[in-house]
Amino acid sequence: MNKEFVRFVVVGVINTINYYVLYLFLLKVIGVFYLPSHFAATIISMYISYFLNVYFTYKVKPSFQSILMFPLTQVVNVGVQGMLLLIFVELWGIPNIVAPFFAAVFTIPVTFYVTRRILH
Repeated sequence: MNKEFVRFVVVGVINTINYYVLYLFLLKVIGVFYLPSHFAATIISMYISYFLNVYFTYKVKPSFQSILMFPLTQVVNVGVQGMLLLIFVELWGIPNIVAPFFAAVFTIPVTFYVTRRILH
């Protein structure tokens, strides 16, 4: 499981970069409010994450069932990250450009466990 977790973290870094580029593009280039930018970037990066996790992290074959279940496992993750993003920006005054990184730290272990259960 340690090797899987390391690969999961690598995929997470790649996925975070994907997410952050999309988030900034929507926020700064298109001018979308930060919460919709967060949710849209999360959904797009989630599907990229699915394929990276299937082929690289867990080395399993993608399936119709797992691709349908994968987003469901992320609903809690997205909700918690969204709530934390709102708290960090609105209550704690953390800039909306860096707040997603703080939110992600809290959800990484939970996401690993849930993803592993779905894809294995």
